[in-house]
Amino acid sequence: MQPDRRLPRTKGPCMQPSTRRIRPRRAAALASVTALTLAVSTSAGSGHLSARGTTAKAGPTSVARTAALGPCMITGGPSVQMSEGVPTTGGYSRSTGAVRALTLMIDFSDARGQGRAQDRFREFFPQTQEWFRTSSYGRLDYRTETPVPGWLRMPKPFEEYGIERGAPFDPGYRELVQDIVAAADPKVDFRRYDFLNVLVTPNAGPSALDTVLSVTFAGNTEAPVADGVPVANASFVYSRQDDGSGTYDRTGYRVLPHENGHVFGLPDLYTQEGGGAVGHWDIMSEDWGANNDLLAWHKWKLGWLDPSQIHCATRSGTTEFVLTPLARRGGTKLVFVPLDGRTGYALELRTREGNDEAVCRPGVLIYRVDADVDTGQGPVRVYDSLRDSGGCTRSPNVHAELSDAPFTPGESFRDPHRGISISVGAELSGDHVVRVTRG
Repeated sequence: MQPDRRLPRTKGPCMQPSTRRIRPRRAAALASVTALTLAVSTSAGSGHLSARGTTAKAGPTSVARTAALGPCMITGGPSVQMSEGVPTTGGYSRSTGAVRALTLMIDFSDARGQGRAQDRFREFFPQTQEWFRTSSYGRLDYRTETPVPGWLRMPKPFEEYGIERGAPFDPGYRELVQDIVAAADPKVDFRRYDFLNVLVTPNAGPSALDTVLSVTFAGNTEAPVADGVPVANASFVYSRQDDGSGTYDRTGYRVLPHENGHVFGLPDLYTQEGGGAVGHWDIMSEDWGANNDLLAWHKWKLGWLDPSQIHCATRSGTTEFVLTPLARRGGTKLVFVPLDGRTGYALELRTREGNDEAVCRPGVLIYRVDADVDTGQGPVRVYDSLRDSGGCTRSPNVHAELSDAPFTPGESFRDPHRGISISVGAELSGDHVVRVTRG
């Protein structure tokens, strides 16, 4: 969740009847949250927690670009919040190379840490590091440090901070961050780090089954300052995302890669209605339940793809491409069909490997990207090859309807208004041929 663009969050909106349903939360707060968003300006800027001795550069260190890719580098308007445009705007953490995450475990007098702080740390690490290593093909070297190994006690009870959903560094959060900085400062040089993870003791605040408090402040130039740098990129994780399905030990950590995705500049892909726009095809849509990867579009934004792995389909007539599975290194990972300067169709091949453990119908995923749509409002829309089928997954807390969305050989997608047709051809040793026709 990214608070600069506060929207109600719903997790696990669609699952099999035999599984436990996670209740939708926060929908009633939409009007007041929107007012808070308008009242507090936290557009991404240049200030951020960065590693000492490095050239702090916002966004991906290197985004694949060539003259041929130019028409596919769509952009949104200046007022768009966390745009899907390429390249990512400034103010966020680097997403390639060695990135240092300061990780602190905090508790309160009215919510004392349960067990050892290092046990809380191990709920998320090394799984988070491994997830990013796999997703980035080794291009992101995620390094986490805990210079304060025990619980960092806050000077006020949790209830006194008034933490609810948290508008961008509202008074409660600003005070909490200032107290964290003051408590950690004797042992922490904040200039050494790219961003901050705060793992709150799970007994502070409500259960995640009732209210998801986990939140990220990203690209916030108005953030409190520590050691001369603003704590502008910070992820907070509360409670435990345990849905009772027995998978927490394997999947509960995934809230942190989602929150860190905001630190790198990625928007929320769920909407007020839940995960129905993208389903489980990106961790920025669903981070509760079975493991899933990032879309190829996001991997381009993060600098994890080479120019040769991306094709911009602008030519009239029919052009043929060969997609390789997204989870594997090398090969073409993304074909983009631009519609105008802000939108287009993306094609990628998803299979059950790597981070994509819940894929039950491998094939070519087709989705529309709109760089002019705010985070949480549906900047990405996946097209379902088998609409109203009920899906094919049996994994708990995975959006079932879109689980069989990929297109398989012999199937096609058409946009008659734009004169665009996309068809999936033969499978070649695990790769898939796709043909893009522009009228």
